[in-house]
Amino acid sequence: MTSSGGKRRAPFAPDAATRASARADPSCTRDNFKGRGGSNAVGARFEARALEFLQRQRLRFVARNVRCRGGELDLVMREPDGTLVFVEVRARTRRGYDGAAASVGWRKRGRLLHAAQHFLAGYADEMPACRFDVIAFDSGRLVWLRDAFRADDR
Repeated sequence: MTSSGGKRRAPFAPDAATRASARADPSCTRDNFKGRGGSNAVGARFEARALEFLQRQRLRFVARNVRCRGGELDLVMREPDGTLVFVEVRARTRRGYDGAAASVGWRKRGRLLHAAQHFLAGYADEMPACRFDVIAFDSGRLVWLRDAFRADDR
């Protein structure tokens, strides 16, 4: 208990999906597919496929659909060495428009960086190593782009 009679917040637990997305910031939600017609189910299926694939590659699940004002993270994973991996999942059913991976332009990268900074605010003591990956589905084929971009890319 704090001196004001309120409860003290539990320490940040990065591997607990529900705690990672339920921050003190009221603008955060866990579902980034709401309100988009039928795309919520389609997007959730692609994210589930990406999650299964990454877990087979020995990454551990940390959080899913972490959203804050101005950005969102589809998946947050952890490498065996402790590196946090922010994963953007993109899907295109047709080959046009340069494919799914090309759809992560500078604006989308900026929103991902913003959401990652928000997520990392819970790491007050020690900042983990981080990277940004893209899982792209082009006509159903999965492509994993490790370290797809960096925070200092322009």
